[in-house]
Amino acid sequence: MRFLNPKTDFAFKRIFGSDASRDVLVSFLNAVLGLEGAERIVEVTILDPYQAPRIKGWKDTYVDVKARDQTGRTFIVEMQVLVAAGLEKRILYNACKAYVGQIERADDYRKLVGVIAITITDFVMYRDLKEIVSTFRLRAAENPDIVQQDMALVFVELPKFTKTEAELTTPLDRWLYFMRNAETLDAVPARLAADPAIGHAFEIANRAGLSDDELDDQDKREQWIGFLKSLELDVNEARRKGEAKGRADGEAKGRAEMLVRQFRRKFGDVPDAVAKHVRSAGIDQLDAWGERFVDAATLDEVFAADRPD
Repeated sequence: MRFLNPKTDFAFKRIFGSDASRDVLVSFLNAVLGLEGAERIVEVTILDPYQAPRIKGWKDTYVDVKARDQTGRTFIVEMQVLVAAGLEKRILYNACKAYVGQIERADDYRKLVGVIAITITDFVMYRDLKEIVSTFRLRAAENPDIVQQDMALVFVELPKFTKTEAELTTPLDRWLYFMRNAETLDAVPARLAADPAIGHAFEIANRAGLSDDELDDQDKREQWIGFLKSLELDVNEARRKGEAKGRADGEAKGRAEMLVRQFRRKFGDVPDAVAKHVRSAGIDQLDAWGERFVDAATLDEVFAADRPD
């Protein structure tokens, strides 16, 4: 038995964002937000539910699931696998957009209901915060006990979770273990199988339930994420060595060098003219070539779309 990597867009939306997985999302939200008693989420409506389409393109490194609970609160649950420029600003922007989008101009502001944006990161985002789950709200500077409750940004940093299966004691522990380890397991751990919602999540994530096309798309998506992570490491190394004159130049240089190496690994010899062309390109063009590289059977196919008819 093999399971999908829940951190990829295809699997994440399949597990948490379909009408058939509402119990999974309810359990996950209650665990992450620590909701108990009357505060617990009972039911959710998935907004724009997942319809199992074929994946087209892999440029984005995050995907979100939107839902509304029985009180009208909106939840935006996002998986982010790579550090992205302006990440915090984008998260805040999307949360604010969801908040103001609840009413039309001149409507009664009292109709506005809270928005909670949950971002799960596959990297450490706040090194100065020890907790795995961090919540940000508007607070009075003069008295932090006075909190504006309508907006919350919640960050779940997966690398900070290091518990073994034997150490799992809470619903949050079990969900974090699922997120970090599902793809490496060949059976459902007993401590997780006892939780009906997590058991259901494993059923959805079982690769045996996917078509050949879906499996192919999922595998290519994982290749693309691995490629981007390798680029990120190269960029960071280039910056550390002072090889770039500026941040943008350093990022482009790191991506170009990694792309040339990937070309050589997959296609063999790379002509000097091609390597020079790649090294002179900007980030957007490098991203486009990187996407084509995943499917390309030859080096020529990577650049075919750039040639005039």
